[in-house]
Amino acid sequence: MPFNKLHVPKALSSDICRSINDQLHASLVEMCGVNPDDYFCLICRYEPEDMILHPSFLGERDPSATIVIEIALLAGRSDKQKEDLYKDVRRRLRDIGFDPGNSIMFLIENGPVDWSFSEAGSVKTVLGL
Repeated sequence: MPFNKLHVPKALSSDICRSINDQLHASLVEMCGVNPDDYFCLICRYEPEDMILHPSFLGERDPSATIVIEIALLAGRSDKQKEDLYKDVRRRLRDIGFDPGNSIMFLIENGPVDWSFSEAGSVKTVLGL
């Protein structure tokens, strides 16, 4: 049950943002066993001068073109699945013409009680987990 947030420069087209998220979702399904119907994303745009980061921390990047991929998902994936996800997403970014060096990814893990989609309460309560 991931929820993706893409933090992107304002100039990045909606089509590219959609493609990035489509590839991210496909990778989550393939690498982490995510349900294909669990498709949620929020695109957050920033002015290039609002991205403040070291341009070469753990790799060269262009701060004005860097995207941050934030993934909130249910806990339980192995370190190997996470490493495979990072590699696969970067490969997919390259395949759609986006420089994977200009990407930063991180995961925020939580449990079923931390999600709610309806008045019925948490996912834990609704699904009886």
